[in-house]
Amino acid sequence: MRDGVRGHRMDHQDGAGVTITVMVVDDHPIWREGVARDLTERGIHVVATAPDADAAVRIAVATRPQVVLMDLFLGATSGVQAIAGILAKLPATRILVLSASGEHTDVLDAVKAGAIGYLVKSAGADELLAAVRRTAEGIAVFTPGLAGLVLGEFRRIAGTPAAGPTPALTERETEVLRLVAKGLTARQIGERLAVSHRTVESHVQNTLRKLQLANRVQLVRYALEQGWADEWADD
Repeated sequence: MRDGVRGHRMDHQDGAGVTITVMVVDDHPIWREGVARDLTERGIHVVATAPDADAAVRIAVATRPQVVLMDLFLGATSGVQAIAGILAKLPATRILVLSASGEHTDVLDAVKAGAIGYLVKSAGADELLAAVRRTAEGIAVFTPGLAGLVLGEFRRIAGTPAAGPTPALTERETEVLRLVAKGLTARQIGERLAVSHRTVESHVQNTLRKLQLANRVQLVRYALEQGWADEWADD
């Protein structure tokens, strides 16, 4: 099947009864279609595929997937630029990188651009499926060994004095931010605080707006900058 919006799917529903929609981005057709097929056979709704960064941004806007599963090396335009381009238009979309590279600079560049997780291509099909599900829930997922790298970089950033005044957050927004930084989903936070997940999402969006941040990964970084690094768990 050619790249773009895909046809019929066997939908998977998670525990909350919500269908997970995914777009697969890779410049190698056999790998791209193989990953899309593996996910589909396991019940994930693959809404589209794309062969390069420009197509990834364009097709993501058209299909609005919950999760974009993408490589970093996509020809003339890098995946890092594609991550930034997608999130600029679809800030609620969660991006999971699946790359052959485990180089530290590639991992950090992807996360700084807004990727919520990073797996190397040696990951098995079941590991990838679990990672896609966790990414859809807003949980950071990394190949073993890479989570410590990212957390270490965030801690290094936390040691650099921030410029300008810190925007004031309400007590509830701060509480939600701490739980987001620990990797909890909106539903889990809602259960803990006895509020609806929509209320939690509202607090998250208000916090993003106040702090002028683009996504939850940047919220985690902000929480670490405030000295909450030890409260974050890579579940």
